[in-house]
Amino acid sequence: MDVLILIKALILGVVEGLTEFLPVSSTGHLILVGDLLGFNDERGKLFEIVIQSGAILAVSWEYRAKFSEVLGGLTHERSAQRFVINMAVAFLPLAILGLFFGKAIKTHLFNAPTVASTFILGGLIILWAERQKHKIRVESLDDLSLLDALKLGLAQALALIPGTSRSGATIIGGLFFGLSRRAATEFSFFLAIPTLIVATLYQLYKERALLAFDDLGMWLVGFVAAFIAATCAVRALLRYISTHDYSIFAWYRIAFGMVVLMTWKLDLILWAG
Repeated sequence: MDVLILIKALILGVVEGLTEFLPVSSTGHLILVGDLLGFNDERGKLFEIVIQSGAILAVSWEYRAKFSEVLGGLTHERSAQRFVINMAVAFLPLAILGLFFGKAIKTHLFNAPTVASTFILGGLIILWAERQKHKIRVESLDDLSLLDALKLGLAQALALIPGTSRSGATIIGGLFFGLSRRAATEFSFFLAIPTLIVATLYQLYKERALLAFDDLGMWLVGFVAAFIAATCAVRALLRYISTHDYSIFAWYRIAFGMVVLMTWKLDLILWAG
């Protein structure tokens, strides 16, 4: 296989892993980096779907004790049953809206100007949210109600717009809904698992004609890179939020979005769209 393709796979895998669980939008980054690398054709888009599984495995491995506890108590422990029901309820809004509007969104909004604009808007919202006083009533996920789960699912659905950030929408929504910073962050991690699994399987089925054994090496490189980078990102984020807020990610989003808009407007980089 072409070494250049493997290098592109490595870069995109790292980008996916680092951004999937941070409030900075993995989809937005993959669109932009894919543009820069010239790897934004149908084959490249399929690759982006495949490497999501590396990020899924990373967070599943990090929280393996929690999942083992839930699975072990699913038939007799109310807390385990409530956890699964809350995940299912929170997953539904994005699944339903994605099914009806996903194709139109990809056709019209998957471009650099849209991503850059939502980067900036999302950053401003995070800064505003961090300056509000939040009354915490949900310290851990065990305290989460069915209504809380539904509201968090509706917040996550905003991530259908590229550049919004699935984790960012869930976390900031969680803060407004009364979750502690850690509870909101961990819920976004857990909710990512069914969301990404279903999205990955659905897209793989739709794009099955593009699956080729010759691309296996590229997929493996991207998968491993995404797994390692996501593991590091999850651990670092949990340590970071124990003593900091999300403002640094907001400023990053704003700065990065402005750079992309400037280079697009001045034709310094030939971004798609």
